[in-house]
Amino acid sequence: MTRLSVNINKFATLRNARGGNLPDVVKAARDCERFGAQGITVHPRPDERHIRYSDVKLLRPVVETEFNIEGNPIPSFIELVCSVLPDQVTLVPDAPNVITSNAGWDTLTSGEFLTEVCTLFKEKGIRVSIFTDPDPEMVRGALACGADRVELYTASYAENYAKDREAAVAPYVRAAEAARECGLGLNAGHDLNLENLSWYIRNIPWTDEVSIGHAIICDALYLGLERTIGEYLNCIENY
Repeated sequence: MTRLSVNINKFATLRNARGGNLPDVVKAARDCERFGAQGITVHPRPDERHIRYSDVKLLRPVVETEFNIEGNPIPSFIELVCSVLPDQVTLVPDAPNVITSNAGWDTLTSGEFLTEVCTLFKEKGIRVSIFTDPDPEMVRGALACGADRVELYTASYAENYAKDREAAVAPYVRAAEAARECGLGLNAGHDLNLENLSWYIRNIPWTDEVSIGHAIICDALYLGLERTIGEYLNCIENY
């Protein structure tokens, strides 16, 4: 069954807006797990505008489910991951000036670099996932780099879902089939929500994991965190 990993970055965004430690991101991670989340995701950026490197270090001994760290493998990120040793690292090519991730890796032109990074993390016993657009060629390139999984960047799926959900999911099905043929694990993330999640899982039920943060926090403002996580789990389990 597809697992739900909750990205807790937005808890840190709210905390940082005021200073202090409210909300407490460590408590948030514990609560998400208590409410049924099967993983915790963080995406520390160099400017620490939400999750800080220090948060990652505090979370590692606390998270009891799968701990996934996303980010661009710059030297400081690589050092952090190697010191914390999460269950999974997701390599994302986000530039420092972007608000949020906006593209997957070109695993062909960046193949040499990604191969070096994959080798380093896998030697530490960390599962490596590469963030890619829904392109079978990029998926196969991730395999050549030594990745264990790919995470399909689902922004275009979410953007086009309301217009034509069958057309929106079609390129993801092709990319997911390429991953399955290659023997790669399969994750997905970005702009998945209560409206579009079930259709995605129905069409790609071999998805190992979805990582969702922003939509969960938005829904939790109205539904509460416990009910919200339950609703997302229901979308996954009863698609």
